Amino acid sequence: MTDATGELDAERETFHWSGIAAVAFVVGGVGAMAANPGLVLASVVFVGFAGYAWIAEPVATHDDGGAVLAIDRHLDDPAPDPGDEVTVTVGVRNDGAGLCSDVRVVDGVPDGLAVVDGSPRHGTVLRPGARSTFSYTVTARRGEHEWDGAAVTLADPLGATERTITVSRETRLHCTLPDDGHDATLRRAVTDWLPGVVETETGGSGLEFHSTREYRPSDPRTRIDWHRRARTGELGTIDFREERAATVMIVLDARRRAYRSPGPTATHAVDKSVEAADRLFTALLDAGNQVGITALGRDDECWLEPAAGDAHRTHGRTLLNTHPALSSQPPDRDRSRPPSAEARNRRLRGRIDRLHRRLPAETQLLVLSPCCDDEPATVARRLRDHGRAVTVISPDPTVATSVHTRLARFEREDRLDALRREELTVIDWAAGEPLERTLAEAAGWSR
Repeated sequence: MTDATGELDAERETFHWSGIAAVAFVVGGVGAMAANPGLVLASVVFVGFAGYAWIAEPVATHDDGGAVLAIDRHLDDPAPDPGDEVTVTVGVRNDGAGLCSDVRVVDGVPDGLAVVDGSPRHGTVLRPGARSTFSYTVTARRGEHEWDGAAVTLADPLGATERTITVSRETRLHCTLPDDGHDATLRRAVTDWLPGVVETETGGSGLEFHSTREYRPSDPRTRIDWHRRARTGELGTIDFREERAATVMIVLDARRRAYRSPGPTATHAVDKSVEAADRLFTALLDAGNQVGITALGRDDECWLEPAAGDAHRTHGRTLLNTHPALSSQPPDRDRSRPPSAEARNRRLRGRIDRLHRRLPAETQLLVLSPCCDDEPATVARRLRDHGRAVTVISPDPTVATSVHTRLARFEREDRLDALRREELTVIDWAAGEPLERTLAEAAGWSR
């Protein structure tokens, strides 16, 4: 465990006692006129406070070149899964020779982590060599999270002056998508509902009858048409409609507008989509399909060509865990002048058309988006118009706690219903519902 050194940020007078001299003058004057020794004595005390505030020096933060205070920080799990709660324990120690009578600490919690229990703020008194600890709990979110330095404020005993230093202590939390291996339940749901094998018009091995033809010596006995043999005395071979693996591209909506969540500490829709994409990617590969990944939203190109195999699975999971376009943190707001609606639609159509041209023929699209605005529906419709099979899985980030949120929920439901009326496949993924159950229920409803 490595302790940290502090860097001086600021010092200031608090002016907490700025009016004490006037109070002393008034109390002393009243006491003198009333011949009241108690008031006169009180005025002397007030004068003493005023004098202290006048001459008070900021508390020393360094002694012989070293920081008076040192910080240590411990995570009970530095490599959690998304959604896990991690307890952070912070210790602050007085390495100086004097008393620190007023110490206030604000820990540098990463922006992407929400504090769900306890507080990253702490106040204490530290004698030389003494140490004080405090703890709080954060919810892990996918990505690499590094703590900023703790802001430590030291004040003199009467709080007349304060000094703030930043005490750095290197601490990182590395949160990656869990490797669940081969999820048989999700694989069954995928094969029941999501794009799977593709039937062709070519005869060969398979399950569905296609045609009969003349027997060839190399044909397997299991495909001989024995009814034809009994009827005509000639051997024939049954051909079935051939099936081959599908090619699927998972499209993730990673635009700023997609970072919606039911509450300030809840998982937002992009993280839910990425976690679902990770599981679907593996399940589709296990089902024998070729699978790729791309994202809409940021300038960083996110593209994994559809393929199969263990190496491809590793590449895909690495991309989902580390690509900047799929960050758990939303992109910065664009402060430039927004384009017109026509220019924005033209740019979106161009992006969709480039995606279509880049994909192999017969590639099916699996779009993961909360559908909180019209762009995801436009993407699905235009890809459908290009002849692509499109399935939309939409994690629901809406709540119904106010007029505004109820309106947002209604608008989202209306968008999904409009896609269904146009015969696009839409799966509404409710908050708190396991993905495999949602897919299984969708498959049962469709049948």
